[in-house]
Order: sequence, then C-alpha cells, then structure tokens
Amino acid sequence: MTATLPKFTDIAVTIDGHVATVEIRRPPHNFFDMELIQQIAVAFEALDKVHEVRALVLAADGKSFCAGANFGDGSKLDKDGNRPDESTRTNSAHLYQEAVRLFRTTKPIVGAIQGPAIGGGLGLALVPDFRVACPEARFAANFTRLGFHPGFGLTHTLPALIGAQQASLMFYTGRRLNGEEALKIGLADVLVPMAEVRIAAQKLAAEIAECAPLAIAATRATMRQGLAGRIKTQTDHELKLQQDLRRSSDFKEGVKASAERRAPIFTGR
Repeated sequence: MTATLPKFTDIAVTIDGHVATVEIRRPPHNFFDMELIQQIAVAFEALDKVHEVRALVLAADGKSFCAGANFGDGSKLDKDGNRPDESTRTNSAHLYQEAVRLFRTTKPIVGAIQGPAIGGGLGLALVPDFRVACPEARFAANFTRLGFHPGFGLTHTLPALIGAQQASLMFYTGRRLNGEEALKIGLADVLVPMAEVRIAAQKLAAEIAECAPLAIAATRATMRQGLAGRIKTQTDHELKLQQDLRRSSDFKEGVKASAERRAPIFTGR
C-alpha cells in the first residue's frame, strides 16, 4: 500500500494493518517550514483515500517532537524580522494554508509526543485528536518570550483543548509543561515511559480502528465540524500580528536571547 503513496523527503509513511504512521524525519529537533507542513498534509490527504487505513499516528524521529520554526541566532534577521532564506509574508500565509489542510483530515489522528513540542511545534502537536506523551515531553507556547504572537491556530486550538484560563497562562508566561503537568490539564491524554510512546500511540490508534470506520468518520466529522474554517480565520489573524511584531526590537532580542540561552531584556519597542 505504501508504494501507491507519494515519495517524501522529510517524512516517512508506514502502514500496519488499519493504522498508518507518519514520521517526521528532521532530527534532532524537527524544525518545520512550509515544505514539511506540505508533505504532512499531502500524506494525510493520500491516507484519507486508502480504504484499509482507519487511523493515523503522527510521530517524530529525534530528540524533539517539533521545536517549531528555526529563527537561528537572530543575526541574519532583516528589518522585517525575516532571514534572507526565510518565508516572506506571502509564503508565511501559504504555510498557514498548508497547516489548515492538516485539520481537514477525515481520519482520527494520535500524536506520539516523545520530546519537546515548542511554539509552532505545539501547534502541530494539537492537530491530532489525542496525544500520547512521556514525562520527558515538554509543551510550551513560548511566543511571547520571543517577542512574538502565537500562531499555527493555537489561539483557537489550545483554549479549546485546555480552557481559556490555562491557555492564557501558557501564552502569557511561555512556561514549559512536562508530561505529568500536561496530563493534568488535558494537554496530553496518555502518559507512558519515553520508550513506549510510539507503541502506545499506535495501540490507541488500533483501538480506534477496531470500531466501525463509517461511524468513526461520521462521529469525528460531527465533533470537529467547522474546525478547519475556524483555524483558517484564526491563522489569518495570527499572521497579521506576527508580521507586525517581527519588525519590533523585542522580537530580535527574544530570538537572540533564546539562541544565547539567557533571559531576554525587552524594551517594549
């Protein structure tokens, strides 16, 4: 079955019974860009058409599940907060359009979060319906610590999952939650030892796949009705504010401080 799927450079797709595993392969930290998000979207859409596949697992190879976008050390950012090789405003919009495609997937998805899911990587971790994590996993919406606005639809998906109060706390502080803390607030659904994360995610996906596929698809469509449209509206809003804040001195300082592993000195400019 995998032979009928497109060929990918940064992900791998395997099928075992009724469960397909999509693995991100940009170790160690699996930073994303438009190309990676597009490859995942293409894989999800192709798997939606494979009759035998009833559930998906989104996993990653490396230390991190996904550490978000790679801003480097800030030294190459131009006046608009972009690197010379980085997406322009138009291409950033395209990245978010690709991200919206992920939320249109019709089959249930289980995320195998074996390491940090940071910034936009947290946004990617919230695409799945469920998350299997380990104590060593880290979840952070660290945007404000970079002088930045949350993106990837997180201003919708995170409060929808854990409530507005807990989401605001994560957004305003940028703090990192470990696996146990994530489980307590509903950010993770299952907690297992690190070595068992992927196996447990595949087991949960297989349990879902044991149910009637038409009933699962109909129930999921009801539960997630209008979600992709809401994500599109929210990412359009997020993108505008991100582009505005990219031009600030605080953003450049936040990126530089993060690369230097020190506390940023923000000036509000």
